[in-house]
Amino acid sequence: MRILAIGDEESKGLWDYFDKSKLEGIDLIISCGDLDPRYLSFLVTFTTAPLLYVHGNHDTKYAAIPPEGCTCIEDQIFVYQGVRILGLGGSMRYRPGEHQYTEKQMQKRVRKLRWKLFRSKGFDILVTHAPAYQLNDGRDLPHQGFQAFIDLMEKYKPKFFLHGHVHMSYGRQHKRYDKYKDTHVINVFDHCIFDFEAEDVKSNLTR
Repeated sequence: MRILAIGDEESKGLWDYFDKSKLEGIDLIISCGDLDPRYLSFLVTFTTAPLLYVHGNHDTKYAAIPPEGCTCIEDQIFVYQGVRILGLGGSMRYRPGEHQYTEKQMQKRVRKLRWKLFRSKGFDILVTHAPAYQLNDGRDLPHQGFQAFIDLMEKYKPKFFLHGHVHMSYGRQHKRYDKYKDTHVINVFDHCIFDFEAEDVKSNLTR
């Protein structure tokens, strides 16, 4: 399965200079948040691939302008072609506003998923907006990651963890690709493409 993952900044190559051929061969699109909902609606009109999304901390306009033809997977385990995808959007709470959580609040969200996780026997891809704690996150509170995501990776050993939030255009050098034990970690900033193979996981990232 070939997956296009997007987040944080609308890709000029996929919007301003779009060509339908750029979506050829894409089986699934996943948004990690902080994107204009009209950008998601635009992409999904040019492909038969589903588009799944979670919210970023700046996605306050989604209530008024929901991305048409797309599926929100917040606090859900969405199964596509046998691949189990868990969505947990939002960032660390640093000011009043939507889609922000304390560590305790994120842990509570995870606990509420206990029955779904048991019924699905875990998950294959973790989709979030924020990174995991001390795994290519920021030291400032707004960009600090969640320990809850580390706990999920340690317990369920998903093949992939997709996140955004820490822009690769920031001053410090954030990694596009990393690994935490058995899990491939991808910062999807702007966009990247990778292959998910159920039996033999390969990560062929392109920009």
